Amino acid sequence: MRPRRIRLSRAAAAAAALVFVAACAGLPEASRAPEAVVVPERSPGVSIGYLDGPAFDSAAFVPPPPQAGSAAHALDAALATRALAQAGTPRWDQAAVDADLDFPAGGALFACALGVPVDSTDTPHLVRLLRRSLADAAVTNRAAKDRWQRPRPFLANGGAVCTPADDARLRESASYPSGHASIGWTWTYALIAAAPERSDALLQRGRDFAESRLVCNVHWHSDLVQSQTVGAATFARLQDDASFLADLAAARREIAAQRARGAQPSGCAAEAAALQPADPALP
Repeated sequence: MRPRRIRLSRAAAAAAALVFVAACAGLPEASRAPEAVVVPERSPGVSIGYLDGPAFDSAAFVPPPPQAGSAAHALDAALATRALAQAGTPRWDQAAVDADLDFPAGGALFACALGVPVDSTDTPHLVRLLRRSLADAAVTNRAAKDRWQRPRPFLANGGAVCTPADDARLRESASYPSGHASIGWTWTYALIAAAPERSDALLQRGRDFAESRLVCNVHWHSDLVQSQTVGAATFARLQDDASFLADLAAARREIAAQRARGAQPSGCAAEAAALQPADPALP
C-alpha cells in the first residue's frame, strides 16, 4: 500500500516555519549558523583598511635612501649581487610565492609560522584582519615611495626578477621602502599579538618574507630595513582602532579553535627547506 502524501495548507506551512525560526532562536550560540564575515572592498579584491587614511606620513618619517657613492649604497649593491646567485633555486621559487598577496593565496603565507591553516571558512576574522591591515600598510608606505622614487635593483644590475609577469609594472613603480615587506611586517606584529606563543617563528617568517624581495631582485636591502619601520608604526596605530581590536580578539579565538581540533597547515616542510639560507652572508 502506497503511503498517503500529507499536504499542508498555506496557513499550516507558515505556522511550521514560525515554529522552526523560534526553535532556532532558542539554540545555543555554538549551534547556530556562523554569521558571514564581510571584508569591505573598494573594488573586487581590493580591501578597505581599518584606518581613515595613512597611519602616519611616511614621506616625512622615512629618511632618504642611500646616495650613490655611500657605504650604505655599496652594501645594497653587494647584497643585490649576492642575491642574484639564488635565481632558479627553491629560495627563488619561494620568493615568487611570497610575491602573491592576493587572497586566498595571501592567507597561506604565514600559516606555517602561525601553526594553523588560515582560510575564510575556519578563520574568517583572521582573514579580514590580514586583508584590511594589508590595505593600511600599503597606503601608509605609498607617500615615501612617491617622494623618493628610487629605481629597483634589476634596472641597475640587469638581472631577472622572480615574477616576470610583473616586470613592466615594476619598472614604473618605486623601490623604497618595500610595500610587500611593510605589509609583511604589519602582519608579523599583528599575528604575534594574536598568537604570542608563536612569536619566534613569526618573527623569522617576517624576516624571510621581507628578504624574498631581495632574492626576487626587486628591492634593495635598505628598502627592507625601512619597511620594518613602516610595518611597526602601522601596527602601533592599528592598536588604537576598535574594529581592528575586535577582529584581533576574534582571530585569537579562531586560532585557538584550530589548534584544539589539531588542524595543520600544508606545505610547511617544503617552505622550511626553501627558506634555508643558501648564502649565510646575506643579512
